[in-house]
Amino acid sequence: MNLSKSEIEELRPSLEKMVARVVGTADDKVMAIFERGLNHGYDKEKFFKKLASITEEKKAMKLVDKLDTIFDFGRDSSKAKKRSNDDEGTRDNKKQKTDHQISASNNGSEIGANLTSVQIKQMMENAQKQIEERKRKLEAMKLNSGIPPDNTDASNVLDMNSDERQRRIAELQKQIQAKLAGTLSGIATPSNAIPIKPSDKPRPLILDSEGRTVDTSGREINIQTLTPTLKANIRAKKKENFKHQQAEKVADEARTAELSYFDERLAIKPAIRGKRALRFHEPGKFELMAEQMRMKAQMEKLQNEISQIARKTGISSATKLALIAPKTDVHSDEVPHIEWWDSVITDDYNKIIDKKIQIRTKAITNLIEHPVQIRPMNEPLRSAYLPVFLTPKERKKLRRQNRREAWKEEQEKIRLGLIDPPEPKLKISNLMRVLGTEAVQDPTKIEAHVREQMLKRQKAHEEDNQSRKLTDEQRREKKIKKLKEDTSMGVNVSVYRIKDLSNQAKKFKIETNAKQLFMTGIVIIFRDCCVVVVEGGPKQQKKYRRLMMHRIKWEEDIVRTYDDTVDNKEEANSCKLVWEGKAPKRSFGEIKFRQFPMEKSVRELFQKHHCEHLWDLAYSGAVLEVSMDD
Repeated sequence: MNLSKSEIEELRPSLEKMVARVVGTADDKVMAIFERGLNHGYDKEKFFKKLASITEEKKAMKLVDKLDTIFDFGRDSSKAKKRSNDDEGTRDNKKQKTDHQISASNNGSEIGANLTSVQIKQMMENAQKQIEERKRKLEAMKLNSGIPPDNTDASNVLDMNSDERQRRIAELQKQIQAKLAGTLSGIATPSNAIPIKPSDKPRPLILDSEGRTVDTSGREINIQTLTPTLKANIRAKKKENFKHQQAEKVADEARTAELSYFDERLAIKPAIRGKRALRFHEPGKFELMAEQMRMKAQMEKLQNEISQIARKTGISSATKLALIAPKTDVHSDEVPHIEWWDSVITDDYNKIIDKKIQIRTKAITNLIEHPVQIRPMNEPLRSAYLPVFLTPKERKKLRRQNRREAWKEEQEKIRLGLIDPPEPKLKISNLMRVLGTEAVQDPTKIEAHVREQMLKRQKAHEEDNQSRKLTDEQRREKKIKKLKEDTSMGVNVSVYRIKDLSNQAKKFKIETNAKQLFMTGIVIIFRDCCVVVVEGGPKQQKKYRRLMMHRIKWEEDIVRTYDDTVDNKEEANSCKLVWEGKAPKRSFGEIKFRQFPMEKSVRELFQKHHCEHLWDLAYSGAVLEVSMDD
């Protein structure tokens, strides 16, 4: 086969794909042999020799077979031998060629991809001619005429006798019926359904009351359903069915769960807001309150008279200490009739029959009651890890290594072209050394460029500092985090006793500093004994202790002590640290000032917060201090 250069250029992409599949790459040497061979008309053996010299024999044989499949080298030699044959032989040869090409195209998409548009067009024309010939044969057989379908079989048919002609017509009819039966064999038909005969016109669609397809006589007809054959379509259909099944499964589970947790006996009440009714005070309520206030005033007056008499007799301090002493339980030494842990199995220890205590045997089972394990209050919720502190030498080494790694990463990016290399760092001092002759040519311009670069570096440095600078909110959060301390393991408590707290400036300092340090507590203002209780961490307590003991000048205030027996005294104010220690949790909230006229009400307040011992400690010290001064 001799092809022109233009035809070879059209076939070149297909040949390159074929070579890439067999050899692995589009080899230029193999392509050169193909072009030369197709141009000069190489046969199969010559192609194999040329290709075997540059590639492996196996690959060369594969390439030659593919070329033979496309171009059919043996066909050219047969054409040369049969050129003297008549038109019938030529048509048969063309028919064989067309069948061969059609079978080759059906064998795989690889060979079809290598055919040119001219060859495909020729194949289509041959196929159409063959279809026309078969149509003419069918029409001739239907008419039962003795005229053959084409001129090619005219001489043969005339020579045959009538019996042979009828036999051939019967054989052709059987072949056509067999082919038609083969095309319809894939459709499964039930026993009661009528087989569908091929017809030129489409049959009308008739549906019965149940929605089935029937014919004119009312019998059911089965219509072929299309099922996907490609793997991609099959996978898509399976995926869609799986999603549908999953959705139904989830809906069923939700419906089942809803039904299983729904109790029909519970009636859902609508949210209705009740009406606000008028509330009237009970008659005599305010009269009772006034009577209580009068009784309270009378009690205070009586208490003052008793204190005056006690001072005269010299037992005032002992009386006050007796009042402060914690009240003991009256029934603390009484033995209970039966212990609470034995009350389940017996009613009385003294109920003895036959030298045995009567026990309820039904209350005893084989079950063991295990007490609930309670976490200790001082145990942290999360395990604490000791921080690792590096020496200055280790910190310098770590910083040096980090900077080295960052520099290497930057150099790698520059080498790969991801970022531009930095400009040389020019200064007035290294101007001549870096630029050399360029600085001599135009020194004014170079100096301006260097100064501009220096200004640019300075501006970038300031922008970096500004970007790293904390905002006001972040700075406030940092300060609060620094002041706040973790008190989950326990809280430090300090108790201060002050003689007088009438100075508003000092009250403001006590309250403001406690709030700024995020401390909790309470300030009690009582006659000759003001108590300040503050709770917080160790650092907070250190700062607050310095405020109370050093920063505030208490001695500047002059305090008057009122006594009915002696003249009023004037002495300097003072502040003393009564007690400091640790408590498991905080007892008070935000620090507040409370003023009380009676000692009993103060103790009740501390007792409500479960720390009455703090008030007893502070007040007893104040009483002892007054008695010692007397």
